[in-house]
Amino acid sequence: MPRERGPPGEWASAEGQWSSKLSPPHPLRRVFFTIVFLLSLRRALSHPQCLDFQPPFKPPYHLEFCTYYEKFGCCDQKTDNVIAERYWDIMDLLGDEGYELCGDLVKDVLCQECSPYAAHLYDAEDPYTPVRHLPGLCFSYCSNFHTKCHSVVKYLTDSKILQESCEKDGPRFCNLINLPDQDYCYPNVVQNNELYNNLGKVVEDPKGCLQLCLTEVANGLRNPVLMLHSGDGTHRMFVAEQLGFVWVFLRDGSRLEQPFLDMSGDVLTTGWLGDERGFLGLAFHPQYKNNGRFFIYYSILVNSKLEKIRISEMKVSATDMNVADPHSERVLLEIEEPAANHNGGQILFGLDGYLYIFTGDGGKAGDPFGKFGNSQNKSALLGKALRIDVDGSSNNGKPYKIPPDNPFIGQPDARPEVYAYGVRNMWRCSVDRGDPVTRYGRGRIFCGDVGQNRYEEIDIIEKGGNYGWRAKEGFECFDVKLCQNSSLDDILPIHAYGHHVGKSVTGGYVYRGCESPNLNGLYIFGDFMSGRLMALEEDKTSGSWKERNVCMGDTKTCSFPGLINHHHKFIISFAEDEAGELYFLATSYPSAVSPFGTVYKFMDPSRRAPPGKCRSKPLPVKVKGKKVPFIRRELTVLDTSEIPTRPPLKTLKHTTKPPVTTQPTVATTAMSTQKPLNATFSTKLSQTKQKKISLDKTPKPKGKNVSVKKAPKKAAPHQKTILQTKNKVEKDARNLKVSLKGSDKGEKTKPIKQVKPIKPTKSTKLDKLAATSQKSKKNRKGTMKPATSKPKITGPKKPAAWSQKTNKNKKEIKKSLTPKLKLKDPSKNQAKSKKLKENSLIEKKKMP
Repeated sequence: MPRERGPPGEWASAEGQWSSKLSPPHPLRRVFFTIVFLLSLRRALSHPQCLDFQPPFKPPYHLEFCTYYEKFGCCDQKTDNVIAERYWDIMDLLGDEGYELCGDLVKDVLCQECSPYAAHLYDAEDPYTPVRHLPGLCFSYCSNFHTKCHSVVKYLTDSKILQESCEKDGPRFCNLINLPDQDYCYPNVVQNNELYNNLGKVVEDPKGCLQLCLTEVANGLRNPVLMLHSGDGTHRMFVAEQLGFVWVFLRDGSRLEQPFLDMSGDVLTTGWLGDERGFLGLAFHPQYKNNGRFFIYYSILVNSKLEKIRISEMKVSATDMNVADPHSERVLLEIEEPAANHNGGQILFGLDGYLYIFTGDGGKAGDPFGKFGNSQNKSALLGKALRIDVDGSSNNGKPYKIPPDNPFIGQPDARPEVYAYGVRNMWRCSVDRGDPVTRYGRGRIFCGDVGQNRYEEIDIIEKGGNYGWRAKEGFECFDVKLCQNSSLDDILPIHAYGHHVGKSVTGGYVYRGCESPNLNGLYIFGDFMSGRLMALEEDKTSGSWKERNVCMGDTKTCSFPGLINHHHKFIISFAEDEAGELYFLATSYPSAVSPFGTVYKFMDPSRRAPPGKCRSKPLPVKVKGKKVPFIRRELTVLDTSEIPTRPPLKTLKHTTKPPVTTQPTVATTAMSTQKPLNATFSTKLSQTKQKKISLDKTPKPKGKNVSVKKAPKKAAPHQKTILQTKNKVEKDARNLKVSLKGSDKGEKTKPIKQVKPIKPTKSTKLDKLAATSQKSKKNRKGTMKPATSKPKITGPKKPAAWSQKTNKNKKEIKKSLTPKLKLKDPSKNQAKSKKLKENSLIEKKKMP
């Protein structure tokens, strides 16, 4: 049977008493106290967290009651009103004298639910454990509270242990609700400058690296090269594999069994490690919701000899919104590729409605094609940013038009499609959707350009811009003669980094989402070869960009349900969903046939948006085929934490209703609605109210609802195969010297033994209990109660009418607050005992 929350505080103090008064502790006691000590260590790793297991936030509006937490905490206006209403209900029961004596103290206790450290105060930092009845109070504060307000405890909790200890033994009561870590008990927690100085800011390690966390979104993908939304309001995500498959992922995380598009029969790709050819680009028309048009970019092989890249238009099926029409392809442009590498691959629509196409320089090392290379040759389409109008055809028979403001129209030595030039192999570009309030930065196009031997760079694309390759690499000269040419007039990158940091940049996005306000305006990108995540922060006054390294948060920082702090090494691409949240795609083995590609979502664990702010109403998706549910493979931080947490509660039945009481309700009081006195009781708490609670005995779990941590099972044979395969390919990946996007040699790498795709198998799940918050039966009607001139009480106040309430009414209210305990039917046990006695007598008669 589950124990009440709080005893660890008493156990810690009792250990000293036993050691001084009694003989040396029993060995089991030593083990017991070791466990308690480890639990206290876990508490010492506390971080800001709310009772819903999420980071705190800045309330959108002024808090009228718990004003101390109106700048940063865990309460919005709605929760603040609920706490205030509960407070005045209790004051109704105390009368004027009790109000004067205990008003401040009770308010402080109730408002700890709004503290940024609420989860720690209520001992609810993970979903394995229920919420404490009372927040952790420091011993001296608790002693004062008990002396003045011990009669209030029965209105704050229905725990028999807390009520009895409060009446009979004040020190024991304060030990029960104290916390071992004195830095975090109230009021010490609000007086600790170290805890409160940087509240709400992104956590940084000692070297200034921003600590972020991740959630796993999808897995089992074969070199996922891109993910994007269709912009049609459905919030679907489309993930493309290098092999030529495009998959649809729904809002609930499931994947449709039938691919949206299968181009695997036409796409040129191999299983070679780091092969850069394949299905490389996808873009949905800005009016896709109405016209169903989208565009693709992929490698092809003509007559088994000539390699090209092809840009085509296709349409969605007229009968199924989740499937493309395979017969609708219309080729817009084909460009010959002289080598197997540097294939570019990014296509996107700008805010101007035109299609931008980013091509590589043709491959090999140093752009050796022609006198100045393809990139500086404006008559070549390689090494360029092209811009075309796909909403019409030109007079010369091309299936697209040239935008009238393209920069090189009319120049005899330039192709009219060219928008910018001098790029080497831009891998992943994005359009900045702009600041959600000021719209600053809206429409800028950011690209990551893979370097040659020394530098990787990030560029902002401008009309007619020359980005320097092959004259320059990063900020420095590559071809000295070209670099010294006075007519070069190149645009410098906003950032470049050397090959001691990484050797193949993967362009990202400027974060403009809602869920992580601290990240707004950061350009987040990565490196394919080193697996590093990086960020750039803009100085708007000077226009310069400052580098901010991104690290995975440590165990303390990412100890939230569902969060992980690790990812696969090879970062292939970044993505943005329809709401502006940011993702990246990575694999542990960069081969087009290896099924280890995973999609991760960024999360800032130090601050979130207020509840309800980021809600969206996606349009319905008509699904005709089967859905494949998402099964998480990566262990979360809470799963892998070496510091033990309390085991899950035993013999629990998940109920959706609070315990029923047969006590009559009092219609004349505000408490007759049977609302919990302590907010955010979990389902587990309501279940503990139904059972007798004992500190000394914990019966063995029975029945099907037992949930205990078990020793890890041996891997099944099919699981061993996956693990052995993964170990092998990870060993090969460590020896990888070829970049997926920027290899310097034109020669093809030697083919390796292809890894056959492995169908995802169901991963074993850890035995957990997800604690769900149990809300009040009803939400009270009306507004906050008006404030009066009572001393030291801020916020709304209810006019006093306590003198009219009788002692009889108060006793009835007290009874209504305490649910009856459901006792087990003893008749079954008596019948069983009688049967055992009869069997015993029969056995005795049979004996000789």
